[in-house]
Amino acid sequence: MWLIVLLVVAIAFIVLATSRLKLHPFLALLLAAFGYGILSRQMSLAGVVKSINDGFGETLGAIGIVILAGSVIGIFLEKSGGAARLAQRTVDVVGPRRVPLAMGVIGYIVSIPVFCDSGFILLAPLARSLSSKARVPLAAGAMALSLGLYATHTMVPPTPGPVAAAGMLEADLGRVILFGLIVSVPALLVSWLFSVKIAARVKLPSDEVGANDYSPVLSAATDSASDGPSVARSLAPILVPIVLILLRSVCRLPSYPLGEGWIVSVIDFTGQPVVALLIGVFLAFLLPARLTREMLSASGWVGEAVLGAATILIITGCGGAFGKVLRESNIATVVSQLLGDGAGSWGLWLPFVLAAAIKSAQGSSTVAMITTAGIAAPMLEPLGLATPTGRALAVVAIGAGSMVVSHVNDSYFWIVTQLCKMTVRQGYKLQTFGTLVQGLVAAGTVWIVGAIVL
Repeated sequence: MWLIVLLVVAIAFIVLATSRLKLHPFLALLLAAFGYGILSRQMSLAGVVKSINDGFGETLGAIGIVILAGSVIGIFLEKSGGAARLAQRTVDVVGPRRVPLAMGVIGYIVSIPVFCDSGFILLAPLARSLSSKARVPLAAGAMALSLGLYATHTMVPPTPGPVAAAGMLEADLGRVILFGLIVSVPALLVSWLFSVKIAARVKLPSDEVGANDYSPVLSAATDSASDGPSVARSLAPILVPIVLILLRSVCRLPSYPLGEGWIVSVIDFTGQPVVALLIGVFLAFLLPARLTREMLSASGWVGEAVLGAATILIITGCGGAFGKVLRESNIATVVSQLLGDGAGSWGLWLPFVLAAAIKSAQGSSTVAMITTAGIAAPMLEPLGLATPTGRALAVVAIGAGSMVVSHVNDSYFWIVTQLCKMTVRQGYKLQTFGTLVQGLVAAGTVWIVGAIVL
């Protein structure tokens, strides 16, 4: 029982340290790992240090390059005009009058490699201009974009959060992508319904501006798209790695559906997440009209991507260290004994609830995913999630929980509200309530999928 109390105290410390004391998450996680390891009395002091070092190194060794590669792809897609091209093409296909649907789909696609906050900053001008031109309430287009970005940001690799959680739970990335895509589609649909049925009723100051006032913004967005790479080239760095990783997962099924020949060996190699994402990086290098050495330098686009990924890598490593200490303390056995025969009934709900609690308390979805993955990793066996499919679904459940909820302690909340000139009250009504609805629908979908495949 002491280990359970100690775990609760460690979680509370992480939340308070990051939200109230404003400590960097890496420091909070590292202090929690040392504190828990020492006070658990389950290992020597030298053992605590070894567990932390091993956990940090093992985690980054498994997913560090994948996170870096995903960050590079995102930066090149953003700066080359590829994201704008995809946005414009989506509008052309869906139709400018269906602004909420178009913005939701755009956000869903763009946020697979691009951080949701960067994606919103990039695409918000397009949402404003299209909403004004089609005379659709800005709140509808903006919330469809915000929640569309959130759906894949939290559940579909190679976004860093799901990648980190998958690495810490030792989940097959192909299965995570597959289940993440399955679960994120209902999350996208409910975000679209929320936008047109609820958000559209909220009047924002920007709705009072005439369509002509936004014509320069729309013109700039169109110019960016026209100067950027083609749709096929823009999609290639996103889709090719995903397809390769999924093919590898299919090849590794016990029935060997693709056989065991040399082609399978090639797929098995190219479908390794590291190799697949590096292929995506080289495809991303084809996006600019002219690739320069400056773009590949430490001060260029690659350097910016590496700096952007550095914080995520450090936090992920510390989350892995915390998880390793938990595993070495045999807390899984304690949890199994505490829950008894009912352990399996918690299943996918415990990772979801933990992630939602940590997300709501400290604000960052990525930190919530990493922290929850570290806590949940040693508990997968008693929760009935130790199978390859169970591990993948646990990652998606954590992603769903990390949506709930976005409010004033979340930087994304402020990006959405400030760019759309929402009041805090309107932000709670739209962004906070929207992420709650989206997260609950995603959690319900995960549970349904789990009931079918587990």
